[in-house]
Amino acid sequence: MTNQAPALTQFRIEPRDGGIIHFVFDAPGRTMNVFSEAAITELGAFANWLADSDVTGVVIRSGKSTGFCAGADLGELAVAYDMIMGAPPRRRFLAAYDHFFRLSLAVRALETSGKPIASAISGLALGGGCELALGTHYRVLADDPGAALGLPESLVGLLPGAGGTQRLPRLIGVDAALPILLDGARLSGQAALEAGIVDALVAPGQEIAAAEAWVRSARAPRQPWDRPEPTLRRAAEVSAALPPTRARVLAQTLGHYPAQLAILDCVEFGLPQGFEGAIRGEMAIFAELIQRAEARNMIQTLFLGKTEYERLARKSQVPAFVAEAVARAKAVLAASGDTAEALASAGFKIPGKSVAPLREHAFPGYWIESAEAGSLGREALAVLRQIAEAVAPLAFGHTDLDLRAADYRILRETGYPAYLGGPFTFKAN
Repeated sequence: MTNQAPALTQFRIEPRDGGIIHFVFDAPGRTMNVFSEAAITELGAFANWLADSDVTGVVIRSGKSTGFCAGADLGELAVAYDMIMGAPPRRRFLAAYDHFFRLSLAVRALETSGKPIASAISGLALGGGCELALGTHYRVLADDPGAALGLPESLVGLLPGAGGTQRLPRLIGVDAALPILLDGARLSGQAALEAGIVDALVAPGQEIAAAEAWVRSARAPRQPWDRPEPTLRRAAEVSAALPPTRARVLAQTLGHYPAQLAILDCVEFGLPQGFEGAIRGEMAIFAELIQRAEARNMIQTLFLGKTEYERLARKSQVPAFVAEAVARAKAVLAASGDTAEALASAGFKIPGKSVAPLREHAFPGYWIESAEAGSLGREALAVLRQIAEAVAPLAFGHTDLDLRAADYRILRETGYPAYLGGPFTFKAN
């Protein structure tokens, strides 16, 4: 090779005959690959090196039996959130943009390197792992029930920020892309092939050979979104699909979960543009979204708390205070009497109770920060405070992870809205 390959710890380069290499994602000390800060840096360094190398083609695969890549390191993401929010307000947008755009730039450098690149996917390719696969020119999927692609970022209050909101609808169409983007749907096997998210479906164990065979036969790779194409068709497709989808999202979320609305903004404003502008618009929307409290709360509870609770449950070591916290939250809710409508408007899952999203008592956005929440908002806020006060004495002597695990269990047991994170999180805000 004509230039020195970068030093790598999260990946490795394995040469093959004919100038082909395997770029193997194998993060040390982890059971599953995730995009840590180190992995993002190395992917960017590799993509920049690749363009000037004498490599003739690349197969990207995992070195782990557990899967391709599960997405972002959400622990590091929580640290990044604190870093951003610790900056002066006038600097937060650029701090977020510059920090998170690196993965998008790395994937973009990879797909425009001029080399044919195929991904061999066995197991899960989620979040940033799916976005990496979408940034390759050819995708081979093992036909196994455990192998799937998806973009679940909305489930923790975020959006796919490495080009996912732009590549996926350009690849498979807006209507097919929206359930994956908005609802965290996963596609595997024949469904992934029929949707067009993968190019080939093979028996387990054959995905690497199939990907390498394509690389050896490929010439002048170019992504569909980099080919000359009128933008009017995409604009028309977006205009037809989005209004009813926005109405559905508002009906389901009452505006409390801004990630889905931000994803729709990315699709609406990005698809009619050229791709370079589109991914920058996506990141601009991401940089605003990551500053919101909903994403922080959902990451802490639905990921960190869930992970800790399930770890403790497997070992039969769930602290006794968790059950007591659930019981106290339920008791407050049982005594809240005629506040069901207020709680439903605040995002509680109240059996048999739903609220029209556009009525004046719906609270779009992080309504709890607003002095204009209205009478129902004040009723809901009073109940939230009662729950927080009821569980607060139980926090003594427990770690933050213990409290997040308790918050996760309370969400599951009571219908407490995830965007608030749970009563221990609420109390800390």
